[in-house]
Amino acid sequence: MKILKRVGKEEVAYVYLGETSRGNLVEFVESIQPPIPREKKWVLIVSTLAGCPVGCLMCDAGGFYKGKLSADEIFEQIDFLVKSRYPNGRIPSEKFKIQFARMGEPALNEAVLDVLKELPVRYEAPGLMPSISTVAPHGTDSFFEELLKIKEKHYRGKFQLQFSIHSTDEKERDRIIPVKKWSLDKISEFGKRFVKENDRKITLNFAVAQEYSLDPEVIIEVFDPEKFLVKITPVNPTYRSKENNLNSDVDVERKGLLKHQNFIEELKNAGFEVILSIGELEENKIGSNCGQYVQRHLMSEKKIVDGYQYV
Repeated sequence: MKILKRVGKEEVAYVYLGETSRGNLVEFVESIQPPIPREKKWVLIVSTLAGCPVGCLMCDAGGFYKGKLSADEIFEQIDFLVKSRYPNGRIPSEKFKIQFARMGEPALNEAVLDVLKELPVRYEAPGLMPSISTVAPHGTDSFFEELLKIKEKHYRGKFQLQFSIHSTDEKERDRIIPVKKWSLDKISEFGKRFVKENDRKITLNFAVAQEYSLDPEVIIEVFDPEKFLVKITPVNPTYRSKENNLNSDVDVERKGLLKHQNFIEELKNAGFEVILSIGELEENKIGSNCGQYVQRHLMSEKKIVDGYQYV
């Protein structure tokens, strides 16, 4: 791994722009969650594709696609970060989270499964918890069936699976996530098989814009609160969200939603665990938050002013 650029600060997060051994440009992140120290929680976010063919409305990492990264290229990102902090490969963090979510839809790359199989023996990391965030593209059933087997063998109770939902209206979901993908019903059916005793609930993620449709009755009717939880996140300041006139519905000051607060309340009343995840606002300036992509900022002539200031 050849490091071309590093952006950020030690107390929050670093974004690395690197070139892999096969010449692919990738971005990957390490972060902590102040005031929680690295020994308690350390998060790595790695790329799985060279670009992304999906092109979600709020994500700067889409718009080009040059192919799948190999398992070795994914490990080059993880190895660099691990060896920078823990050269002996022993990671003492109580929660060592590796998210396959920086650039690329992970379910489109079978090499992600190979990485998941090797992780438990590659490092001495009792706190290891992999995390896959996916839109569940059409045609990836075999990926998820194999993922279920890997979770059962290696990560029972220590695996986080997240589906990007964003809207409860299927036609609107198609506009936000412009690829053919699993329906909400299919996600629900898979979740019933995936979540077993002691497993973590599957996360239904909503990056909520004021313009989106959120009907709590749809979630209540389709999903089991014993198997799924709901996570609400802001629409982060990205070039794509600006181009598509998306306004985040998350009120950072009062820790609630501006237009869709009833969505949260009704889900809670129906027995769902609902997490409002705002995170460190400093990460918007660093460019390490979900949907942000430093290379897009570097290539843009007209810079946005509420993100990427560290770059």
